[in-house]
Amino acid sequence: MNYRNLFIYPCLCLLLLFFHPSLSCDSVHQACRKLADRDPDLKYHFCVASLESDSRSRTATLEELGAISVMLTISNATNLKSYIFELLEDKRFDPYSKGCLRDCLELYSDAIDTLRNALDDFKNKHYIDAKQGFTSAMDASVTCEEGFMEKEGESSPLTKEDERFFQLCAMDLAFATILDKK
Repeated sequence: MNYRNLFIYPCLCLLLLFFHPSLSCDSVHQACRKLADRDPDLKYHFCVASLESDSRSRTATLEELGAISVMLTISNATNLKSYIFELLEDKRFDPYSKGCLRDCLELYSDAIDTLRNALDDFKNKHYIDAKQGFTSAMDASVTCEEGFMEKEGESSPLTKEDERFFQLCAMDLAFATILDKK
């Protein structure tokens, strides 16, 4: 038995695993750098933290990172809906604010459906359709905030959450844009 081969094969496998680009631990950082370079409004550190929150991202390809990003966005919108339901039960909000919250709830409900369809488009490499869906979903956060601004002195209790959702949608859109140009 050749003991040298027993040593060489595992080392070769480790080297291939280490240098394979889709398995590199830097893939999230590289992808986020690429996304942030394309979109000045997209925050690099937010992108990295978001993607690294999903353990699947460590070994994901660019396409898989994009799908993970969309799934994170859907999850965020779902959690945001639950939070809005809680706020609607809060007695400190006046009828105007509750009306805005109900509008936001509807916007995010629609955004979830839109994102699910866009995820299917993304997975099927229909990036133009996916981009339209991501853009449409992204509008939910902007429209939600604008509703509160229509009344002077009113402030949105969802500003931070709307910004997070907007950033996640921006990531989805940037992934689809990059992959559409491949």
